[in-house]
Amino acid sequence: MSHINPLLKTRIGIATTYGKHYYRFSTYLKTLDLSFDSILPEEITDYTGHLIFTTREESPKKCEKLLLYEDIFEHHSTVIRGMMMQKLNFDFEEEILILGIDPGQRIGLSVFYYGQEIESSFHLSVEDFVFHIIQILGGLRAKRKIIKIGNGNMEIAKQIVSMLNLKFCSSFELEFVDEHKTSLKIKNFNQRGKRDMLSAKYISQRDGFRFSILPLSITG
Repeated sequence: MSHINPLLKTRIGIATTYGKHYYRFSTYLKTLDLSFDSILPEEITDYTGHLIFTTREESPKKCEKLLLYEDIFEHHSTVIRGMMMQKLNFDFEEEILILGIDPGQRIGLSVFYYGQEIESSFHLSVEDFVFHIIQILGGLRAKRKIIKIGNGNMEIAKQIVSMLNLKFCSSFELEFVDEHKTSLKIKNFNQRGKRDMLSAKYISQRDGFRFSILPLSITG
């Protein structure tokens, strides 16, 4: 997975005296190539940075600072990245979540949130892939959630949509996108997975015929 970082200019603090939580916070931020300050919980209210990772037990009862707690680790790393952007309220685009999907033997995925790419990855199992995108769809708040799937392999595309419809319990918008010209843009990328991820990114930026998908729990 590529670690894509619209957060590089953010000043982040870790405020906890618990070794386990400090390790998890610091390890996660290091995987994003984000620097951070180590501060004490009693220094939270005076910290001049943008965002603070701490525990609920150690956070002040009244605090105007932007805080993220230890329970964020219940979520996938892409969801955590999106939650950080949401907390920081960057001057990004409208609150829209777009998942571009290139179906095939390797399934490419590009995730855009507030107009910023927050994940680029590829997957080998349809079932594991569907579970992954359900984590993202369910974990991030958005006014619109749009899935754009390339039409290059409709068998895999329909399999993904069918499994999503069975397992995801909220509505989303679906577009089947013409992949025809994406292959021309990426023909020189032969590295394993690179082509699929780039194709997914191009798909995420195109418009296709749109469907509104309601969960089976509503439609019966």
